[in-house]
Amino acid sequence: MDKLIELSHTEIVLAFAAFCIESTARRLGKSYQEVYQRMKKVRMIDDYIIPCYDALHTQSRERVTDDMIEYLNNKEALQ
Repeated sequence: MDKLIELSHTEIVLAFAAFCIESTARRLGKSYQEVYQRMKKVRMIDDYIIPCYDALHTQSRERVTDDMIEYLNNKEALQ
C-alpha cells in the first residue's frame, strides 16, 4: 500500500498560488519568474489569490487563468 502524504491547508493554498502563476505565464507566453514579479509588484498573491482561494479554486483552470490575467492587467493599469 502506498503511503499517502497529507498536505496542510497552507501548503494546498500555496500550491494553488503556484498554479495561478504558472498557468498565467503559460497563457501569456512569459516566464513564471516574470509573471511572479508582476504579481508581486501589485500584491496580487497576498491580496487576491490567497484570500480568495476558497472561491477561486472551485473554478475551471481556464476561468482561473482568465481571471488572473484580467486582475493583473487591471491592477497594473492603476499604477
